[in-house]
Amino acid sequence: MIKRSLWILVLTGALAACSSGVKLSEVPVEDKNASSTPVADPSSNAQSSTAQSNVAAVVADKSGAAGVAPAGVNVVYFDYDSFTLKSDGRPVVERNASHLQANKQYKVMLEGHTDERGGREYNLALGQKRAEAVRRSLTVLGVNDNQIEAVSFGKEKPAAAGSDEAAYAKNRRVEFKY
Repeated sequence: MIKRSLWILVLTGALAACSSGVKLSEVPVEDKNASSTPVADPSSNAQSSTAQSNVAAVVADKSGAAGVAPAGVNVVYFDYDSFTLKSDGRPVVERNASHLQANKQYKVMLEGHTDERGGREYNLALGQKRAEAVRRSLTVLGVNDNQIEAVSFGKEKPAAAGSDEAAYAKNRRVEFKY
């Protein structure tokens, strides 16, 4: 009886360790760059009353300018099927960390992307892991966690068209969007 209880406990623990907190089938994919504001047909006086805008307000700093990215490249690239931050991406993360620490009013969205290989759910999860890896690096460098949002677009927004290794390499990335 004790062995059976112990076996059930071990099996439950193993299953819990393998599970993801994100249920990809229940998470809606939304395009944060698209407007969902209803557009009226010029020939009609009616407008959809059920559509709602999900556009977040931009908070400007004291000078009236929205958050501005630091100068230089603000993209970190990843190896195939990996979410490990490469050494050539560290200077980009460090520059953005310094910028966010000096400008506490700025917020950054880390957009995780993948190449076109693999299924939709897999690529969404991999893009999220890439964005979260960059997020962890920023917080280790002292950036306040409430300044950072990590999202995944998977393979939905490629930076380069094509099905060759050069295009794939440009699509495996995390972009900093202020």
